[in-house]
Amino acid sequence: MFKKIFLIVLALILLFFNTYAEEAQESGKKKKPPSLHYDVVVTATRIETPAREIASSITVITREDLERMKKSTVLEVLNEVLGVTIVQNGGTGGAASVLLRGANSEHTLVMMDGVELNDPITPSRSYDLAHFSLDDIERIEVLRGPQSTLYGSDALGGVINIISRKGKGKAKVRFSSYGGSFGTITGNAGISGSVDKFDYSLGTSYFHNAGFSSASTAYKGNKEEDGYRNLTLSARFGYRPSSNLDINFIVRSLDTKIDIDNFGGAYGDDPNNIQDYRALFLKGEIRRLFLQNRWEQKLILSFVNYNRKYDNPTDASHPLDSDRSKFKSKLWKLDWQHNIFLHETSTLTFGAEYQQEQGESEYHSEGVWGPFSSTFPLRKSHQKGFYIQDQIRIKDQFFAAVGARFDHHSQAGTAVTYRIAPAYFIKQTGTKLKATYGSGFKSPSLYQLYAPGTAWGPIGNENLEPEKSTGWDAGVEQYLFQDKLMFGATYFKNSFENLIDFDDVQGFINISKSSSKGAEFIFQAQPIKSILITASYTRNEAMDEDENTPLLRRPKDKFTSMVNYGFLEKGNIALSLIYVGEREDMDFSIWPSKRVTLPSYTLLNATASFNFNANIQIFGRLDNVLNEKYEMIKGYGTSGFSAYGGVKLVF
Repeated sequence: MFKKIFLIVLALILLFFNTYAEEAQESGKKKKPPSLHYDVVVTATRIETPAREIASSITVITREDLERMKKSTVLEVLNEVLGVTIVQNGGTGGAASVLLRGANSEHTLVMMDGVELNDPITPSRSYDLAHFSLDDIERIEVLRGPQSTLYGSDALGGVINIISRKGKGKAKVRFSSYGGSFGTITGNAGISGSVDKFDYSLGTSYFHNAGFSSASTAYKGNKEEDGYRNLTLSARFGYRPSSNLDINFIVRSLDTKIDIDNFGGAYGDDPNNIQDYRALFLKGEIRRLFLQNRWEQKLILSFVNYNRKYDNPTDASHPLDSDRSKFKSKLWKLDWQHNIFLHETSTLTFGAEYQQEQGESEYHSEGVWGPFSSTFPLRKSHQKGFYIQDQIRIKDQFFAAVGARFDHHSQAGTAVTYRIAPAYFIKQTGTKLKATYGSGFKSPSLYQLYAPGTAWGPIGNENLEPEKSTGWDAGVEQYLFQDKLMFGATYFKNSFENLIDFDDVQGFINISKSSSKGAEFIFQAQPIKSILITASYTRNEAMDEDENTPLLRRPKDKFTSMVNYGFLEKGNIALSLIYVGEREDMDFSIWPSKRVTLPSYTLLNATASFNFNANIQIFGRLDNVLNEKYEMIKGYGTSGFSAYGGVKLVF
C-alpha cells in the first residue's frame, strides 16, 4: 500500500515539475496561485479569516470544486475529503455516518450557515447527511479536531459547515438535469440575483432512482431494488437598508422517501419497508456595525424541525410480522455574537447562546409473539453557553486564536472547554508552522437521558454527565514556485473519555474511553491555469481503550487523488481515485456475532463537461469505473460501475 502511494505521489510531483518547466519557457507571466492558500474561511474562527492565518486543520470545498465533481449530495463530496470516513447502509439515501479522524458520527457537529443540524431524537443526537443535496450550496468547510469552544456540544471530533449560495448581480435562471444508471433521473431549477439593497436565491431539486438492494445482491435472497426520492426546496433572502445593517433569512426543506431492508446480508430484503423523512430549516440573522465599524454584532435565531416515519406492513416474505414507528424533534437556538476589532493585532469575539430541544417517538409491532408497543413521551432540555476568543496577528507572520467557553445543560450540568491555535508563517521560505490544542464535550441526548425502561431493565439515565475529549495536532505547510505547489503534513491525537455506552443491567452509563491518532498529508499543484493536481493520505489508528481493540469501520489508511484538466477554455475533465484500507466490522448474520475484517477497495471516478457557450453545458460522470466489489458495512450493498449524463442551462 505505502509503495503504491509513494509511486503515485512521485508521479504527480514529476508531472508538476515537467509542466511547470514547460510553462516557464512559454510565458513569464505570473499565474493565479492555488486557492487553498488564499481562501477566506469562516468556520475556524466564526469570522471571515484568510486561510493562511488559520492554524486549524480545515478543508474547503468551493463552488468551483463542486462544479468539477458533478456530485448530487454533500455525502458524496465528503467521501473525498482528508480525514473523513463515510459509511452507509446501501445506496443513495441509506442511513449514513461521517467519522472525522476516527471519532464517532455523533461527535461531528453538522451545521448549515453556522446553525447546527444534529437531530435531537436520534439515540445519540447525530445527523444523517444522506439526504442533503448540493442544490444552492456555495461551499463546504470541514474543520477537524475538538471545536466546542466556539460551537458547544457535539463538536468533539470536528465540524462540517454547509454554506448556502447568496444571490448577486443580474438575475440568473438556471436549470440542470441528468439521468443514468439505476433508473436515476434528476432535475434542478433556480433563480438568483440582486437588486439595489435586496439579494435573493431560490432553488428546487428533485432526485429519483430505482436503486439496488440495500441488503446486497451478493447474498442469497436479495433481489428487490430499493429506490429513493428526494425533493428539496431552498431560499435565501438578504436586505441591506444601510451600509452598517444587514438582514438575512434562509429556509430549506427536505421531503424524502426511501425503500429500506430489514438488515444487511442474506435474506435481509423487504419489499415494502418504507422510510419517510421530512426536515425544515429556518434561520434569521440581523447584523449591525457600531463605533465606526469597529464593533460588529450578529443576532441569529434558528429553528429546525424533523419528522421521520417508518412503515413495514406484512408481505409474502413476512406474513406475520409488521411494524411502524414515528420520530419527531424540534430545535430552537438564539445566538448573539460580538466581534470587536480592537487593533490590527487583535480581534475579540464573544457571545452567548441559548437553545431548547424536544423529541418524541412511538413504535408498534406485531408478530408471532403478539403485539408490542414502546413510547418515548415528549421530553425537553435546554442549554446555555458563553464563549470568548481573541485572534492575534503580529507582523503578518504570527497568528493565534485563544478561547474558552462555559456551558450549562438543564439536566447534565456544566462543561468548560478551551482552545489555543497558534501559527507562524515564514515569508522567506513560504513555510507555515501550525499547532492546536483544545477540548470538547457532548451533552447526553434526550433518548440517553429519558428513554423509559423495559421488563429487562432500565435504559435512560438522568444522572448522565457530558462526554469529553481533548485533542491536539501539529503540522507544517510548504508553498513553492509562487504558491503553485503546496504540500503539508499534520500529526494529530485525540482522547475521548466519559463516553456514554449501554449496559444490559444499568442502561446508559458514562463508562467508555477511546482514542485516535495518526497523520494527514496533502499535496496540491497548479503548474498552469488549466491543470490542478491534488492528493491526500490519512493514517489513523482509532482504538477502544476499554477493550484494547480497533474501533469498528475506521480504516487505518485512506488515500485520495484528483487530476483536473481544463481545455479550450470550454471543457473540463477530472479523474479521481479513492483508496480505503482494511477495517474491522461486526458480522451479525451469525450467533454469536463476531468481528470480521472488510477488505480494502479502490474507486476510480471520472467527470467531463463542455460549455458550448455561456448558457449551455453538457456533462457526464462515471462512478466506480473499475467496477470494484466492496462493502462499507458488512452485509450492505454498494453500487458497481455506473454512468450518468446531463445538461445545464443558465440564462
